Amino acid sequence: MLPSQEIYQQLHRYYGTPPTWSANPYQVMMESILVQNTAWNNVLKTRLAIGERYDPRFVEVCSQQELQELISSCGFWRAKATAIKALTAWLVQYEYDFSRVKQIPMADLRRELLAIRGIGEETADVILTFALVKASFVIDTYTRRFLQRMGYCFASDAERRAFLADGIEPDAAVFGRYHWLLLDHGKKHCKKQPRCNGCPFSSVCANTPVPLATAGCGRDQ
Repeated sequence: MLPSQEIYQQLHRYYGTPPTWSANPYQVMMESILVQNTAWNNVLKTRLAIGERYDPRFVEVCSQQELQELISSCGFWRAKATAIKALTAWLVQYEYDFSRVKQIPMADLRRELLAIRGIGEETADVILTFALVKASFVIDTYTRRFLQRMGYCFASDAERRAFLADGIEPDAAVFGRYHWLLLDHGKKHCKKQPRCNGCPFSSVCANTPVPLATAGCGRDQ
């Protein structure tokens, strides 16, 4: 089976360099919540609705109802508005100073994010990597599905993260590109119903089109 570094290189050769996210860390934080259980196009609609108001000071003072209306394109707006408000309240203790937040050790920062209502492991790692420039590899459904179909067997996301990070420069920008490339691959080829024609891994993939098991592995799952 391929080592992580070769997977990354093949993805990069096939898809090229992925786009970068916003340079506004608060916008990335908000959109990491907005994208939960919805298509990215819906996030783009909300981005237009919010405009220049991707600012924690605006979110702090706007009403829950107003925030729900602004993000309604993304679905689950009540829960997402609550999570965004909670995340914003967390930032208040740092006076919205992202330079202070970035000085916190990554393990401590991850624990703080996970303690916020509505922030799960995937969203916390997205925030760490793309907003706070911490090298925390994002594990999502696309990544689990890809690794399973390739024949890798892991018992937990911690094992998946350790494998993917092995041999890769521990840099937030590199981890972010790797995650984005796996996301592109999942959308183009490694869907629920795989599209193996033209897949850059078709010659080495152990794929059998079966439902993804949370901790499954290999051909027989």
